[in-house]
Amino acid sequence: MDRSRIPVRRATLEDVAREAGVSLATADRVVNQREGVRAKTVESVRRAIAKLDYRANPAAARLARGQSFRFAFILPSSTNAFMAGLMQQVRRISDWLEPQNAFVDILQLDVFDPEALASGLAGLADHFHGVATVALDHPKVRAAIDDLVARGVAVVTLVSDAPTSRRAHYVGIDNPAAGRTSASLMGRFLGGRSGKVGVILGSMSLRDHVERLYGFQQVLSGDYPGLTLLPVLEGRDESERNEAAVAGLLADHPDLIGLYNIGAGNEGIVTALETAGRPLVFIAHELTEATRRGLLSGTVAAVINQDPGHEARSAARLLMAEVTGEPILLDQERIRIEIFLRDNMS
Repeated sequence: MDRSRIPVRRATLEDVAREAGVSLATADRVVNQREGVRAKTVESVRRAIAKLDYRANPAAARLARGQSFRFAFILPSSTNAFMAGLMQQVRRISDWLEPQNAFVDILQLDVFDPEALASGLAGLADHFHGVATVALDHPKVRAAIDDLVARGVAVVTLVSDAPTSRRAHYVGIDNPAAGRTSASLMGRFLGGRSGKVGVILGSMSLRDHVERLYGFQQVLSGDYPGLTLLPVLEGRDESERNEAAVAGLLADHPDLIGLYNIGAGNEGIVTALETAGRPLVFIAHELTEATRRGLLSGTVAAVINQDPGHEARSAARLLMAEVTGEPILLDQERIRIEIFLRDNMS
């Protein structure tokens, strides 16, 4: 018989109490470091814990104490495909959190408006133990985050960071690296050609967009001097604005050979390019229905992606760890850059 395949039962607190020769209540007092237990008894329980390799179940302990947590996820009020997918993933993690007596509220704010975002964050301290927010790197937003932390609320930033704030963690990809990757793909797809490259982003106030732009400029100027970067256009991640912006670029620049959309709103860009029927290398972010269709048709050359499900789960795990003091596995929380071409869409 292959004993290596026999599952090993995890030791329970009842096992510890039996091994130490004490009551379950006494073992519980020792595990939770409550007073009123003789030193000799504490030592007996600790020996039993070590012998049985007992590990407490924090979720069960919280349920037993009736302890619960409420978290707020702050997402943009404007709709785009990536944020809609992220919202769907946040709703899904509610099923994982609920058995642990933790609950999620989704709040939508205008994350492009520092006044609106800061004001929305300011009203959360009395209602939530933790907040995950798409952040704007602005003094008022940083101050609002710092105030929440000062009042005992755990804060993680999601997708876009405010690194000089007192937030506990940032959940998202390495954005300068994403920009550099996009530039390398752009240069390689263009294969030594010279011409102009257009760039659209949501807002220069969003740190993730600015960092991607920096990485893109860094590689394009250093490795591909034949490519000229046009002035950056802001589309607020809105499909209609992006469509109009691309139509204007195509009309004004006959030598436009590349396009990089740093943010969302790819539906409008794909529409503008397909309407014009002018081939160029278009690099986009986030694998959505629009970018999938664009990859299949050849309108989109490559997509830089971040997994919204991983981000939602990571933010929830980090908030739970912050409010409970449980350990964090940083490798588990690293959000990796994914590259999709027509050949490897999942």
